[in-house]
Amino acid sequence: DPRGAVRVMALDYGAARTGVALSDATGTIASPLGVVERAAGEAGLARLAEIVRENGVELVVVGLPLTLRGERGEQARETERFVEALRGAVGVEVVTFDERFTTSLAAQTPSPAPEDARAAAHLLSGYLARREAVS
Repeated sequence: DPRGAVRVMALDYGAARTGVALSDATGTIASPLGVVERAAGEAGLARLAEIVRENGVELVVVGLPLTLRGERGEQARETERFVEALRGAVGVEVVTFDERFTTSLAAQTPSPAPEDARAAAHLLSGYLARREAVS
């Protein structure tokens, strides 16, 4: 595809539950996929690597929970440690994206998908929209 379409996976990381969303093959539409329990553990990382392989994911976006003032708190540092582990596990590019406003949006969006997965889908929509604006 000359437009450089990329299938993207977004993660709304949490120590207990991590929401997962996938873009369509054109890299424009985000859909909630589900939740991975304890994603930073060995089994969680293996599951995420499996999702990447099964879906031909070429880029993983992880929401970075900055404080409202844009600072890195303990949760952001924990997320960055997860990102490092993930980079070693998935073998595709992993980037972070400021997710300050995605979780509250997810709570307001009616959907049968778990809230963590909806938050990941919002994160992915925001990332895709920003990428579209830049290209």
